[in-house]
Amino acid sequence: MKLVRNTGTERVVDLIRPWFNSGNQLDLVTPALSLFAFGEMLADITKLSKARLLLPPEDTELAFIGSAPDRTARTRLQTRWLAKCLAQWLLDKADVRRARGAVPQGAIVLRNGDAHPLKVILGSLAFSTDGLGITPGNPLSLIQTSEAPDEAALLSQWFDAQWNSLPVDPDAKPSVTETLRELAAHRAPFLVYTLILHPLPEDRLREEGVGEGHTVGGPVGARQESEPKLIKYFNRLGL
Repeated sequence: MKLVRNTGTERVVDLIRPWFNSGNQLDLVTPALSLFAFGEMLADITKLSKARLLLPPEDTELAFIGSAPDRTARTRLQTRWLAKCLAQWLLDKADVRRARGAVPQGAIVLRNGDAHPLKVILGSLAFSTDGLGITPGNPLSLIQTSEAPDEAALLSQWFDAQWNSLPVDPDAKPSVTETLRELAAHRAPFLVYTLILHPLPEDRLREEGVGEGHTVGGPVGARQESEPKLIKYFNRLGL
């Protein structure tokens, strides 16, 4: 066994990429399923023959669009495309089951075409950019990897035990792919614009001199006085 720092040249993504060969299989336990982690592995993960994903319960947020370190990735405007690609990959290659409770740690098991374990990584990781070491993660995370076939075989038994303890759920995969399809769907520009403006706090608008007079039904004079201030405020925000 070897400890993985998940930074520099010892990133999880670098340890698993060589095993993403045609015909190999992936077993994955993860509390998150990031589109941007999937995008980083897209050219390699499509080579796999099949995958088994053990995810948190149905009502758990899977962080599809990542976290704060993924802000740069979100600005590439590939979210819809990645959501579509991930949904299709799940439909084509993956079997999905849901854990009964929270998933406190992650595991990656890579097998050959005969399902013999080749590489196992276990610990404080997830299928996210920070979990794979693509973006900086928590330095206190403890991650271990197998170095020999007997270690991989032993550690893979933990995944097999967890997977076999869960019932087959025909709704597990469709619930994930449906959420991804919603992310991939086209949205009306006006809806996007409205959702951007909706969270603006009322007290901030009042500071800018935009009061209730701008609302529909307010006095005409008040609206005429308020509208230039509102436009000026939005222009300053780049809206």
